[in-house]
Amino acid sequence: MDTGRYTRGIPPFPTLLSLMELRIRLLGPWEIEADGQRVRLAGRRRVAVLTRLALDAGRPVTARQLVADVWGQTSTATAAKQLHIVVSKLRDALTPEIIATVPGGYLLDLPREQVDAHSFTLLAGQARMARDPGTADGLFRQALALWRGRALAELADPWAQIESMRLEEERLAVFEDHIDLRLAAGDHHAVVTDLASHVQAHPLREGPRAQLMLALYRAARPSEALASYQEGRLVMVEELGLEPGARLSRLQRAILTRDPALELAAPAQPGAVVPAELPADTRSFTARQDEVGWLREALLRADVAVVDGPGGVGKSALAVHVAHALAGRFRDGVIYVDLNGATPGLQPLAVLDALGHLLRSLGLDGSAVPAGLEEAIARYRSLTAASNLLVILDNAVGAHQVRPLIPAGAGCRTVITSRDALTALDNARHLHLAGLGDRDAVMLLARIAGPGRVQREPEAAAKLAGLCDGFPLAIRVAGARLAARPDWRLADLADRLADATRRLDTLQYADLAVRASIAVSHRHLREEPSGHDAAHILPLLGLLDTPTHTPAATAALAHWPEARAEAALERLRHARLLESAGRGRYRFHDLIRLYAREQAAGKLPERERAAALRRGLHHYLATVSTATRRVHPQVLEPVYEAEQPGLALAGAREAGEWTEAERDNLLAVTRQAAETADPGTAIGLAAGLHMPFNFRGWVTHLADAHRTAIEVAARCGDWAGQAQEESYLGWVYRDQGRYEEAIDHLERAVVCWDKAGLPHRRIGAFNNLGIIHTMLGQLDLARANLARALDLAEELGDHYAQGAILNNRAHLLYRQGRFEEAIAQARVAVAEWSMTLYTEGSSRATLARACMHAGRRAEAADIYQVALTLLRDAGYRIGYAVTAWWSGQNLHALGRHAEARRDWRDCFTTLLETHLLTRADVAELLQQPVPDMPAPIRNML
Repeated sequence: MDTGRYTRGIPPFPTLLSLMELRIRLLGPWEIEADGQRVRLAGRRRVAVLTRLALDAGRPVTARQLVADVWGQTSTATAAKQLHIVVSKLRDALTPEIIATVPGGYLLDLPREQVDAHSFTLLAGQARMARDPGTADGLFRQALALWRGRALAELADPWAQIESMRLEEERLAVFEDHIDLRLAAGDHHAVVTDLASHVQAHPLREGPRAQLMLALYRAARPSEALASYQEGRLVMVEELGLEPGARLSRLQRAILTRDPALELAAPAQPGAVVPAELPADTRSFTARQDEVGWLREALLRADVAVVDGPGGVGKSALAVHVAHALAGRFRDGVIYVDLNGATPGLQPLAVLDALGHLLRSLGLDGSAVPAGLEEAIARYRSLTAASNLLVILDNAVGAHQVRPLIPAGAGCRTVITSRDALTALDNARHLHLAGLGDRDAVMLLARIAGPGRVQREPEAAAKLAGLCDGFPLAIRVAGARLAARPDWRLADLADRLADATRRLDTLQYADLAVRASIAVSHRHLREEPSGHDAAHILPLLGLLDTPTHTPAATAALAHWPEARAEAALERLRHARLLESAGRGRYRFHDLIRLYAREQAAGKLPERERAAALRRGLHHYLATVSTATRRVHPQVLEPVYEAEQPGLALAGAREAGEWTEAERDNLLAVTRQAAETADPGTAIGLAAGLHMPFNFRGWVTHLADAHRTAIEVAARCGDWAGQAQEESYLGWVYRDQGRYEEAIDHLERAVVCWDKAGLPHRRIGAFNNLGIIHTMLGQLDLARANLARALDLAEELGDHYAQGAILNNRAHLLYRQGRFEEAIAQARVAVAEWSMTLYTEGSSRATLARACMHAGRRAEAADIYQVALTLLRDAGYRIGYAVTAWWSGQNLHALGRHAEARRDWRDCFTTLLETHLLTRADVAELLQQPVPDMPAPIRNML
């Protein structure tokens, strides 16, 4: 019989409890509370079964698992019946509904937050995700306050002890994360006491000892910080026979040298994604008090607000103005997307492209952005389900375009502007925007043209406003013309607009009106001596399809020194024909871009246009080729010589930073080259993207570039170019886990290299085929392909290729169970392949992996740390993430849990910074005792 008693002296458990009033506490002495009163539950097995179900509250637990855990070695043929009896007794004591019978087992139907162990995990996750340090501090304190002693202390069953240890490990991790937060906030004096007792209780945990040393140092107690290091070293040497790890050793050296890096600095939040994408508010925004009030009210009460009206009526200006006023209410930021539904010369933005913009704004990029429409919609809804976000969808063409773009969360709001009423949208509030009244129209004209001029000619101002029919865009064009010509009277412009044919050109067609206003600014530049260069490069900028423009690329277009190009760009910015897109970067308004293209087509001879465009494309071809050589010096590719020098890029780090900054421009020029009659440039650009993008895991965009380049190469009979692009596309598909497609393209690459008369270049294709078959477990095929690759490399005397192939053979060998051979092969690869930081880091990571599989985990742990340092210095982010993941797995198996979590956290942070994970993804992974392998690196060898 179950005769045990818990919480003695407490009244018996009442029956028919309200689930909302039931609390189960496992983080300390076992307690259950109903209606605010502690109650008693008799019977060891009843407590054990309820506890086991509570640890999976809201999720089914199989009867077999319950019997194995609770009855254990004493399990008999009657255990299943005994379990049924215990569950019945629990239902009698509680409510019948609290334990639900599900197929194969039972489920505790209780909100997870009413079990303190789950509440602890939830609060800790929220604290780790919180952007505000004060909020995070409060959440950490709430989480830690739930602990009253050792978890599941009364239960001695093995499963309970395992759960107790898991929860205790999580408690320690949360405590240490909280200390990190407090240290970053300058609370070093206060944390010393808490840390001292924590370190005493856990002397072998290096993380908190490092925190204590840092806190003591910042509290002007460096001698005590060094003494703490020595105490920890003695304990580790005596109990483990090991010296302190790299973190403690580096910290000791930093304290001895009083390294400035130890001083308190503002806390960094790498990868934090809080979009703030609104265009600048219109300074001359006038009147519209009723409409502003309506839209503000709609955003506070409804999920979706639609503002419709004819072109030029001011829909976008109203949406942006109100969004600026309310942006502070949305903790997760504001996203703005122009859907191009009313933009002359541009096709409406495809739904998938719009989703790509939204997902990148929410922190995803590269392979993390789904390639399919339905998958992208599902990912967007998932990311926004719990968000407090404002989304502006400007210039929508129809309901079909915006319906998938509306965020899912109840805390999200959406403003849509469109010429269409979009009445098919469900649960939306609608505002039809009409023209300004006479008084407001005159006020807007006065703001742009100058109040003095309007006051001097009130009748002419009223006539102008009437001729503009109250449309803000038309009034802005009229005001701009007046501002550009201070010698004009308002009556002069009114007389011009009185001509119906001229008025239609100016006012009815918004693109013509905008063209006229831009032309005024452009002409004004040409008339100023200081504006000649700016006026000259405006049409040239329209030749490149890049989203932004840099001084270096502009210099190539104009065939000027970079300083001259930068001065001209700045002059265009001052003239409001360009706007800043960050330091040293500029962008067009879409309509001004259209004007620039028209000017280039109409004013520049075709030969001049073609030469300027080629110079711009070759600036990118030269620089991306340099970036490739910096990150991967031995890469082979078809030779497409650039006719521009490009940027020098001092090393791998600078190449990586340039690639990050120019990502969208590189993709744009690669597409543009493919669309022009310039196949060599198109193939060269696509090939040049491969290594810099691959280093960051941006494989989705690479797939598009390589597919297009294959088509270009096939059309012009360039077998070498096609072979390289087929090989690269196979590589990309390999990293995406699309193995069948990868094999198909790699086999095509082999055929194309033969047709190109370059059979030795098949090395890469055979090597990648070997990797894929290794990943698939087809080890005989893997061995055969790697052997083919190695034979070619040895025949050529290509030591670099030999090292790469030997490195991959080591992975094959340990998968075959030939562990010592794998280690020996990996050591040879290290010797052969240590030509760059990238290759040495990659080969040492393979050696560590082979040692780990051979059971030599302590040796693997040291090698992993060396590999991580090399890969970080090489800028090989995706490889660093993979290696940090496996290092964490190895350290966890060694029982070095704090160090394992450090490496896992480094892995996740790297993927976050590369936009392959979101902060929510990272928080979810860190809540797991042993985190799952992140999706972006699951297909990496």
